[in-house]
Formats: sequence, C-alpha cells, structure tokens
Amino acid sequence: TVESDIEKVVLLTGYHIAISLFLLCYWRTIWTRPGDIPKKFQLTADELDIIEGCENFETQKRLLDQIVIDRDLPVAMRTFQGAVRYCEKCAHIKPDRAHHCSMCGRCILKMDHHCPWVNNCVSFNNYKFFVLFLFYGLIYCIFVSLSSLKYFIQFWTKSSDGSVTFGTDGQGNGKFHILFLFFVSTMFGISLCSLLGYHIHLI
Repeated sequence: TVESDIEKVVLLTGYHIAISLFLLCYWRTIWTRPGDIPKKFQLTADELDIIEGCENFETQKRLLDQIVIDRDLPVAMRTFQGAVRYCEKCAHIKPDRAHHCSMCGRCILKMDHHCPWVNNCVSFNNYKFFVLFLFYGLIYCIFVSLSSLKYFIQFWTKSSDGSVTFGTDGQGNGKFHILFLFFVSTMFGISLCSLLGYHIHLI
C-alpha cells in the first residue's frame, strides 16, 4: 500500500498520462485511413483491357512503360521480370511500396503490413501513429514495471525469524497480483522494445 500522498499523486499522474497517450495513438492508428492510391495512377477500362489482352510479356511491358512515361508517374519499382507493377483487381499502376491488401480488399500506399492488433493496414497515413503507439505502449509498460518493482521485491521478504514469507498479508509483503503485474508488464515491454526498434530501423 502506498502511504505517501506525494507518491500517490506522482504514480496516478504518470499512469494517466502514459495510458492516455497510448490509447490516443492506438485510436488514431485504427481510425486513420491508411492511404489511397492517387487517381493519376488509375487505369481506364480500355487501358486495362489492352494490357490484359497482350499476346506476350514484352508487349505488355512496353505498354506499361509507355503509360508511365505519358503520365509522368514517379514509379521506380519493377517486378522480377523488370515490368511496371500494376494491380488487375484495383485497375491501376502501383506506386513504389504499394501493395494489394487481401484483408482490406484494395491497394494501400506505402504498405508495411496489415496489423491484426489494430485491424488496419499500417501504411503511409498512419505509420507515425503506429510507431507512437508502440513507443507509448513501451513507456506504459516500463512505468508499470518500475512502479510495481518495489512491491515485487517485497513479495519475498524475510520475517523476524529469518524465514521467507511468500506473498502473505504481513506488513511489507506483496501479493500474487503484484507478481503477475510485474511479469506481464516486463514481458510486454521487452516485446514492444524489440518491435519498436525494428520499425525505427526501417524508418
């Protein structure tokens, strides 16, 4: 039990700041539209029919190259065969790092992955919020771990006769929920740290 009023204020203030920022970024990651392909990349029905009806790969490749040149599209990525990438489902030329998401049912601009935790694609428009979501999640886990560390240590304390009191109700001793809280927050913190580091590396 926290007895100091100052410590209570500090813990409550830090907790609510961390959880508020975490939930805000989580909400923005979920509800921000990931990124639509600009209309200038859209193929007309006639263009798509001609591309799909090409007799061989080389003819199709030249046609796609010509469309990119005529529209002055900023496309550098190519397929393994060296052709301009296009999506027959969405009927447009794919910008660099754009991919078709089977979960969303459309192509996503600068798609990283479809995250089941936020039920949305992490991509051009919400990538910043996703990284901040990981960052504040890590801060939240660190805060919970550090604030429960003292009570976690007190979980195993020695009584006056030198024996170890394991989670009893005696003065200064922790309880089982402290053990659970510390381990869960620490494990999630380690996972978030590695994931955040990976995405910062990608940036």
